[in-house]
Amino acid sequence: MILRAKLLRQPPVAVTSAALVAPAAPVPNWLRAAAAGPQSLEDATFAAAAALTALDAVVRRQERWAGAWRQRLALAAAAVAAKRVGRVEDAAALRDTLLLTRPGDEVGPTGRMLLAWRTLASRPVATLVSETVLADVAMDLGSGLDKEALGQIGDEIRPLAGAVGNAVAGAVEAIAVLERRDSRAARELGPWLADAVLADRLGWAHAVPLLGIQAVAGGGGAAHAERQSAQPSRQRIFAAYARAALQALDLAAELGRRADRLLVVAPKLRAKGSDAVVDKLLTDDAVVASQDVPGMSDRGLRRLYDRLVSLSAVRELSGRTTFRIYGL
Repeated sequence: MILRAKLLRQPPVAVTSAALVAPAAPVPNWLRAAAAGPQSLEDATFAAAAALTALDAVVRRQERWAGAWRQRLALAAAAVAAKRVGRVEDAAALRDTLLLTRPGDEVGPTGRMLLAWRTLASRPVATLVSETVLADVAMDLGSGLDKEALGQIGDEIRPLAGAVGNAVAGAVEAIAVLERRDSRAARELGPWLADAVLADRLGWAHAVPLLGIQAVAGGGGAAHAERQSAQPSRQRIFAAYARAALQALDLAAELGRRADRLLVVAPKLRAKGSDAVVDKLLTDDAVVASQDVPGMSDRGLRRLYDRLVSLSAVRELSGRTTFRIYGL
């Protein structure tokens, strides 16, 4: 018998002490197998419910590194979006575009894709389907929707986001709203909007980019695409959420270990402004060494980052000797 678990809205759990938080249990092999290739809609529904239940527990712990985790997933989703429209920029190039562009300068089409996904990961969930945010995100993702169409879509989406019920079913319906209007909009804006609706239904304070990181998952060329298109759309979306949740859990486990190391090292840092640097590293995907920190010179910042790297507390992510970028 297949259990049909439903993920329902619950209030977030505030964590006041790291000592009170039990480490996340590893993902069981049966769940990975179930998410890898569900054979029916019921199997896909069960796998999505189980994987998202495990992910929900991580989200509700409200770890200090959750911001970095969500933004790292946003970067992955933007890289997928760029690849889908035929761009050559990978995640590293997108990160450079954002961090090495001067404030106020144009970041280009793929940079705007990254900004859209960063908006999903950083803004409060309750604001994501507002008319203003939808208009900005739709433009950044190249959905091609005009203001009137977006207003009508928002009117249909907001009741879905605020409803109580199966979270993935709400995400599926959000994509269906777009598909009824424009297939291009469903392809470009659909994953973003689905993740916003899912997060709202689950009662999360901030959305986690999920469906976006699975848009071209699996690879396999034309034969794989043909098999995928033969599956019912609903089944494919449930299966994608199952895989995405497991991918997010794996990243959470990795970043959690790295953040623990940083927090162990942090009290030993004597440089003025080091607390602000640690906070930046825990709340964002990456920071550039030249980013202003009150009370610290450029030279002092470089020395601090070099020390953190030597202590294995952070990584240098660019591989360059200049314009270096650091993150968990």
